[in-house]
Amino acid sequence: MALAVPKALEIPLYLGIRGVLSAPLVAGLEPSIEAARRLGRAYARAGFNRKRVGRITKHLETAFPERDEAARRELVLHSYEHLAMLGVEVAFTPRLLTEEGWLRHVEFSGVGPGIRKLGAERPLVFICGHGGNWEVLGYTMALIGFPFHALYRPLDLKPLDTWVKQTRGRRGMILVDKFGAIHEMPRIVQGGGHLGFVADQNAGDRGVFVPYFGRLASTYKSIALTVMQFGATVVVGQATRLDPRRPDAPDAARPGQVGEGFSVLEAGPFRYRVTLGDFFEAETWRAHPDPMFYICARFRKALEDMVRATPEQYLWMHRVWKSRPKHEKNHEPMPEAMVEKLRSLEWLSDGDVERLVDQSARDAAFLKETGTDRLV
Repeated sequence: MALAVPKALEIPLYLGIRGVLSAPLVAGLEPSIEAARRLGRAYARAGFNRKRVGRITKHLETAFPERDEAARRELVLHSYEHLAMLGVEVAFTPRLLTEEGWLRHVEFSGVGPGIRKLGAERPLVFICGHGGNWEVLGYTMALIGFPFHALYRPLDLKPLDTWVKQTRGRRGMILVDKFGAIHEMPRIVQGGGHLGFVADQNAGDRGVFVPYFGRLASTYKSIALTVMQFGATVVVGQATRLDPRRPDAPDAARPGQVGEGFSVLEAGPFRYRVTLGDFFEAETWRAHPDPMFYICARFRKALEDMVRATPEQYLWMHRVWKSRPKHEKNHEPMPEAMVEKLRSLEWLSDGDVERLVDQSARDAAFLKETGTDRLV
């Protein structure tokens, strides 16, 4: 829903928001990150947030059935900490990730083959989710010579929208209005540009339903259509925070070491590792009986794998399973045609398929019992 702001208030409101965003820059990085961490945890524990936390815990029950309730609730708290820290990091990103400075804050891991795909002349679609820091990911890829045109929804406050586009554009990450993207995308691809999507949110009733953490999730059909239209290679990546406060974080105490020869990290809270979770070319998806289903399922699988590695850095607040497939809303078993599509995915075992079918049946029963056509 659009934010109705009177014309006369646009500039004052914009300046106020810029002032708030500047506060961490004045306070300093480390104090601001620690304050954000505590604020996020306090917000998650607040009484008025109890219902939302309960819903997120239910999401985690689906994603991590092997964890007990206490562990899942702790993961909810970490997720809110991560969200608050992101707000501070977004303010610092343009200042720290520069042509000279990014080497001290970002390293790469296992990206060699994928980077070569980025450098190829074939059209490319780069996909990430709401895991880690997608702003850092976009900035870094642009800084090393792979600028992206990222689709986004324009902000309702026009001066703020202009500022955001200019700030991102200075580092090579070009934001494209998603409402006019159908006309822009051919021009971008024909000019040798890459397209970027944040692709893990619920895509609504008309999306493609593919597995995601053991349950069918609606996934953007438009992304698969874009890949198919241009015969594009798909690359899936994430920028994961190396958190010095977490003893279980991946290589959390590695300041000053070289990551694949790309960077030398300095000590401090703003340190990230960029990984490419998967990449696959047109020959792969063209060989599948249902290319659209395969493309959506495979990039969802890559996103899931990256989230599983650091689940505390994922925004579990998103209602990724909200929309349900037609057979569940009709309180029917999963159609055999869909079961066969699941069996065609090489990474799913027979047991995985059976669990997806069982979960779908439970979801259909829940919709019937509650008289709704949505999940929480």
